[in-house]
Amino acid sequence: MNEIIRNAQSSVAQASLDPQDWSEFRRLAHRMLDETIDGIANIRARPVWQPIPDDVRAAFKADVPREASDLADVYREFAEHVAPYATGNVHPGFMGWVHGGGTAIGMLAEMLAAGLNANLGGRDHMPIEVEGQIVAWMRRLFDFPESASGIFVTGTSMANLMAVLVARTSALGTLARQHGVGNDGALLAAYTSQAAHGCVSRAMDIAGLGTDALRKIDVDADHRIDVDALRAQIAVDREVGFKPFLVVASAGTVDIGAIDDLKAIAELCREEEIWFHVDGAFGALAIFSPELAPMLGGIELADSIALDFHKWGQVPYDAGFLLVRDGELHRQAFAQPAAYLRREARGLAAGAVWPCDLGPDLSRGFRALKTWFTLKTFGTDRLGAVIARSCALAKYLETRVLAEPRLELLAPVNLNMVCFRYRADDAVNREIVADVQESGVAAPSSTTLDGRFAIRAAIVNHRTDETDIDALVAAVLEFGARRTGGGLIEVEAPPLAAQ
Repeated sequence: MNEIIRNAQSSVAQASLDPQDWSEFRRLAHRMLDETIDGIANIRARPVWQPIPDDVRAAFKADVPREASDLADVYREFAEHVAPYATGNVHPGFMGWVHGGGTAIGMLAEMLAAGLNANLGGRDHMPIEVEGQIVAWMRRLFDFPESASGIFVTGTSMANLMAVLVARTSALGTLARQHGVGNDGALLAAYTSQAAHGCVSRAMDIAGLGTDALRKIDVDADHRIDVDALRAQIAVDREVGFKPFLVVASAGTVDIGAIDDLKAIAELCREEEIWFHVDGAFGALAIFSPELAPMLGGIELADSIALDFHKWGQVPYDAGFLLVRDGELHRQAFAQPAAYLRREARGLAAGAVWPCDLGPDLSRGFRALKTWFTLKTFGTDRLGAVIARSCALAKYLETRVLAEPRLELLAPVNLNMVCFRYRADDAVNREIVADVQESGVAAPSSTTLDGRFAIRAAIVNHRTDETDIDALVAAVLEFGARRTGGGLIEVEAPPLAAQ
């Protein structure tokens, strides 16, 4: 019997996935960390983005790895074939989409979270308390009651979907979770602006209400939802028998960063007894800045708010968040009893409400830790200053565009978004965007405003400064001149991009 036990123990020891040589593992781990830190510290020496070579892409068509590989070899493949061809949002020249730049602090916190390997679906352990502390902080910042609930999710797309589901439960009652939305659900109508993010429409689809149930209201000259038109559409829908149940306002629209009139919408929703949700994916964190926070007036009246810490909060991806005023209704929208999730008065299974009661996920990573580290280390005052700085840089880019006869501003600059174009047709401007991206100098994106193609610069990265704005303008002018046969302007590309 003892020999059987010894053999079993030997087999288990050999099956462990821990390193056989911890000293060698530690050496390589330190090298990985050092080289990653070097990559962030020296990020300006690299291109913002560069195309993936055909041979590198082809290498990732290889079959399933059946045999073990040396960790050093795997890391070498990462360093040579993955890291150089990332999205580029760590770089200060990345202005394409609303992606935060992350921080070295957040990277370390992500490493610590991985070491704990905590599942934040529930149970009684400190990672749950860390998430709870951030929920409490968000309550205070947005002036929500102590009974409000909050939960980390992948991003605002998921948070918006969850808000639709909570609003649906509010409108139809909890029995709709059991019986389906039925005929009453077919009469529900939701409202948002033409400028709202596409994930709002997708949320209506996934929630089973259908995209046709979402009324997209026209915007005013400032790209904000037309509140009078919203009021009129609600009245029309009620008249013909529909049941308005949700308004989704934007705190920072995806194209130009417009903030809807949140106070007016809140008043309308209270009059009409409609759920008021704010999609504040990046704009909601302007609450950190005393200079910008007044622009969010009325957000404290929302029934729910969705936001991303991985945007203006500079937390590494991903770290979305949903805050709900009525915590009990939030729980009723998702909680589902199960024997294996039974709560106890003591022990590891203690706790009345677990995070899995507030969303669809039972398995949840420790997203809260990198957010907690970021907020604790930098404080909201410094983060707010970074946010205000990005808006100031957008104004600087606006002045550069207005001062340059070859460029044209296409929309008012509200926060950190600048939409402009080279004075040429849409086809030329499309090529300019790709040219600038492939140069490695900067990475703008594009959108369409009033039927016209726009070069879109979203300034989010805390590393971005005036020199990066100047480099973007110079690159647009150079490639615009090349595409239209004008005089050439020399633009210095990062070393790796020039190879």
